[in-house]
Amino acid sequence: MMPRIRTAVFPVAGLGTRFLPATKTVPKEMLPIVDKPLIQYAVDEAVEAGCDTLVFVTNRYKHAVADYFDKAYELEQKLEHAGKSEQLDLIRNVLPSHVRAVFVTQAEALGLGHAVLCAKPIVGDQPFAVVLPDDLIWNRGGAGALTQMADAAEATGASVIAVQDVPREQTGSYGIVATDSFEQRQGRITAIVEKPKPEVAPSNLAVVGRYVLSPRIFALLEATRPGAGGEIQLTDAIAQLLTQEAVNAYRFKGTRFDCGTHIGLIEATIRYALDHEKLSDSARRMMQNALDELGVEDLQ
Repeated sequence: MMPRIRTAVFPVAGLGTRFLPATKTVPKEMLPIVDKPLIQYAVDEAVEAGCDTLVFVTNRYKHAVADYFDKAYELEQKLEHAGKSEQLDLIRNVLPSHVRAVFVTQAEALGLGHAVLCAKPIVGDQPFAVVLPDDLIWNRGGAGALTQMADAAEATGASVIAVQDVPREQTGSYGIVATDSFEQRQGRITAIVEKPKPEVAPSNLAVVGRYVLSPRIFALLEATRPGAGGEIQLTDAIAQLLTQEAVNAYRFKGTRFDCGTHIGLIEATIRYALDHEKLSDSARRMMQNALDELGVEDLQ
């Protein structure tokens, strides 16, 4: 068995150039889905899974994420004096009291593998999670993807990587895994390839932004040679890990929104608005009115 994960690593050092000019001053992880930023959804998922140490790997220019999780004394005082207790609770409870946030600087943009390696001094020799906030995973009324994966890792003793089926023509946009078989929702990975062309892809099982990893990954990352663009790829280290211990692919329950793209961010916003306790009816009417104006049939 693998010990329960207690630490989650959030690589948030990217510049988010796809969303310029919005991300000129606002990190993409702070872009909102209805009333919460992307990073909050990722943190909530990690806390639900049992993590009480959150490691944010950022760059020296991005302060907004750290500011978000810090206390805002002046704002809290104003809300308290105004008697706005509901809003006060919202900003005081972005992190539960038992959870600590640690910020580590990635001095150079040397890839996802390097970002994960930057967290080694905090993680130590325990299994840990890596959560990419761009991938927002929604499992309405059920356990979050990371909780599902942590349960699987704890039960099997193996590292676990989240996967989903993608059209074969899209394999060039993902890390793709091959497995020997699948039981229930998981199967042992036999190979992992970064962004293969459709004609050579070993499957259409694509890696998405959730990992539960053995601490052995750190030694492998340290030995990984930089690839294209001088970046150290997490996929390369995982490929080496496969030769030493079991790593399972896991088809999570839930819907993944690729919020690293414009359409994914829009789709997530729509879905969360339609499910929002206070906003759903208004959101549905507004969307139906917009569709009516465009001559589109009823919103189902």
